[in-house]
Amino acid sequence: MSEAKVALPSMRVSYEAGALHEDSLADTWHEQLQRWFDDAIAAELVEPNAMVLATADPEGFPSSRTVLCKGFDERGVVFFTNYTSNKSHDLKATRVAAATFPWLGLQRQVNVRGEVEKVSSAETAEYWAERPRGSQLGAWASPQSRVVNGREALENSLNGIERRFGDAEKVPVPPHWGGWRIRPDYVEFWQGRPDRLHDRLRFRRDDDHWAVERLAP
Repeated sequence: MSEAKVALPSMRVSYEAGALHEDSLADTWHEQLQRWFDDAIAAELVEPNAMVLATADPEGFPSSRTVLCKGFDERGVVFFTNYTSNKSHDLKATRVAAATFPWLGLQRQVNVRGEVEKVSSAETAEYWAERPRGSQLGAWASPQSRVVNGREALENSLNGIERRFGDAEKVPVPPHWGGWRIRPDYVEFWQGRPDRLHDRLRFRRDDDHWAVERLAP
């Protein structure tokens, strides 16, 4: 029996959950992001701090992956990772990135774009101390983005790390691990609307101030 084909061209949703107007925006992009983040939490969306991080290598080949935002303020949006990973190699080479919060359950998304910088060692240590011990050990065990010879190789590496730090009260931060901050020059807030006439309001850095602009959908 042949499986029924999904009619992809006809799949669509009418976005009628809300609207976004200039007079309802917060004064700053990070205050507006906090408002929408609070809404995502209240709506019990799955992992509301998940964001799709886009980078490119020196030749311009793009990559994207989902990471978890671990903080944001007027300085930018922060996530943590292995500094020897593919994403970190891209960031070291180009010094720019973009990230999207896909809050589909609210028919919203937020796009952040800008230059990147490593967070301070103090910020990394503060966040590291909040991670579960298992996640700390995993960060030591995994040679992120490298080819490994099967799942067993990862488990053997973790077993070795567990023996190494078995008696330690605290697991130290690996020297190859830490945070990145996207320092945005562009933050777009997108609200789905009927007939694909979506609301797109953008905060754009203009020298020492931020301009707010409406973009056509």
